[in-house]
Amino acid sequence: MVRLVLFDIDGTLVHTGGAGVRAFARAFETEFGLRHGTERMRFAGRTDSGLVREFLTSHGVEATPENFRRFFDCYVFWLDHHLHELAGSACPGVGDWLAELAALPEPPLLGLLTGNIRLGAQIKLRHYGLWDPFVTGGYGDDHEDRNEIARIARARGNRRFGRELHGEEIIVIGDTPLDIACGRSIGARCLAVATGGAKLEELQAHQADWAVPDLTHLTPTEACR
Repeated sequence: MVRLVLFDIDGTLVHTGGAGVRAFARAFETEFGLRHGTERMRFAGRTDSGLVREFLTSHGVEATPENFRRFFDCYVFWLDHHLHELAGSACPGVGDWLAELAALPEPPLLGLLTGNIRLGAQIKLRHYGLWDPFVTGGYGDDHEDRNEIARIARARGNRRFGRELHGEEIIVIGDTPLDIACGRSIGARCLAVATGGAKLEELQAHQADWAVPDLTHLTPTEACR
């Protein structure tokens, strides 16, 4: 039986209309005077901390804890700003999926497995009314490596249950091959949705347990049995 379901955010739960990428660009510009660098960066499946390190290093700025703090303090301001000016939405089927998970006879614990820093995740999901169901997880300020974030999310789930969860008791849901890889790194089953960073054929080639166009094509009952 599935005890823990871990969701990616961008391209899996929500589309922000590019708010996150714009906030990155504005934070680099306003805090460090660096412009036009994010156009060459690949954001899908990455961690916020890893992206900041890449950008600062490529511009000759030391990736110190202080510079990370300066960036993220500025980033969350711009993220909230852009979410209110851009037309984003929850991905297809997300609302029904969360409701149906909660209605299962033994509902699994819901968590996040995301490269977003925790405050960024909260700002995004609160904006779309999706934050409250998630009670645990791993975030981009826990580690720069997605696989390590997956291990942290699993460990937090273990503590909630007071025991070691088996891989088949965990489902990781994401929209990129990197999400499939980090799910596999903790032995979890993987549900890949083609609503964000990769086409369905690419997700199928990476051998997720399920690869679907979106969450309307699979029910929680089917995934969690």
